[in-house]
Amino acid sequence: MADPKHGRPASDRSPSSDETINGQAEHGREKSSHDEEKGQGEGPPQPVGFFSKSLNKVRLQVFGLWARTTLILAVFILVALSLYWAVLFHVEKNTSSLTVFVVDFDGRVPPYTGVTPLVGPMITQTTEMMLSAPEPHLGYDTVQPSVFNNDPLAVRQAVYDWKAYAAIIIMPNATAMLQQAVDQANVTYDPLGACQVIYVEARDETTYANYVLPQLNTLETQITSEFGQMWTKMVMQNTTIPRTNLQRVPQALSPAIGFSQFNLRPFRPAVMTPAVTIGLIYLIILSFFSFAFYLPIHMRFLSPSGHPPLKFPAFIIWRWAATITVYFFLSLAYSLISLAFQIPFNNHSAPTTSVANNPEPYGKGTFVVYWMINYIGMIALGLACENVAMVIGQPWTAMWLIFWVITNVSTSFYSLDLAPRWYYWGYAWPLHNSRF
Repeated sequence: MADPKHGRPASDRSPSSDETINGQAEHGREKSSHDEEKGQGEGPPQPVGFFSKSLNKVRLQVFGLWARTTLILAVFILVALSLYWAVLFHVEKNTSSLTVFVVDFDGRVPPYTGVTPLVGPMITQTTEMMLSAPEPHLGYDTVQPSVFNNDPLAVRQAVYDWKAYAAIIIMPNATAMLQQAVDQANVTYDPLGACQVIYVEARDETTYANYVLPQLNTLETQITSEFGQMWTKMVMQNTTIPRTNLQRVPQALSPAIGFSQFNLRPFRPAVMTPAVTIGLIYLIILSFFSFAFYLPIHMRFLSPSGHPPLKFPAFIIWRWAATITVYFFLSLAYSLISLAFQIPFNNHSAPTTSVANNPEPYGKGTFVVYWMINYIGMIALGLACENVAMVIGQPWTAMWLIFWVITNVSTSFYSLDLAPRWYYWGYAWPLHNSRF
């Protein structure tokens, strides 16, 4: 039979040709077997113990990275958290930064100019002596009535305008009414009409509760006690005053004088507290984490899946525009919580020099103003997070969030007047301006 390939009978092939063919086949089988054994030997590596010699190099790398990361975090904790602790480090020293006007109208305004004042000079002398005391004290500032055009209501307006944390007003008729009470047995005499203490608690309820009001109450007690002793001695030495008069007006001897407190804007209801404290921390967190939620959506512009990638400047503009728009709706949701829990937003306005609970200068538009404050605050807080996150990336954005929360909280939850002067940069921070 002829060989179709060579055109000759198969019997004509030489023995050497057959041996060559058989050798090649055998070599192919051996190579295939060797490749199979080699493939089995290159399977996934078997787990080894922690102290295996094969892990020496990677173990040193892990130890080095672990130590470096721990050191970075420890230094960050020392630096970042110190910013929060230090804001109250000089409170006792800086209590005098909480200004309290002392305005003595006693005997200085007609028709009481002919009376020799007793109440006013005694109070101003006491507050001026306290300024030299070693213990913490408020910043008592004796101001002449002429600065306020001899008008006690102008003093109230100054406190309302945050020119002072409080004001002590000695009324023009303080001494005249007291003397009239004992001379004429005026049974309608009210010691609380001699002096007034004016303050606005809604300005910063924490500072007032912890520092301003306790010291003012102590001062009132001290003045009332000391003046009562001095005045009683003077009256008892005056033999021209009938003793029956003193029996009819005992309040003219003890306490003789007192202080009426006028809180122009009380801080209430209590449900308002989250809106100006911890709730603002959530505003920071919401501003920050919206970045993570929207990042995969934004990245679709840079993933060339059937379309060309967006130019980088256009991509940045889009992210900013989208983020600012998102904050418009998120701040509305945040603001609606306060509305849902019945924080008043539609009260009528009231004069700034009279006591009023939650008057609304913007009427029914107050909620919109509140919403816009939260919106602008969220933009300031969130865009900073957006920009930093694009620059430093993970995992450093977590450290940025901690820093951002600490610096905003320490400069907004506590009065900067009590903080070291170094913290005055906090006046530019978003949360401080959102709260105040």
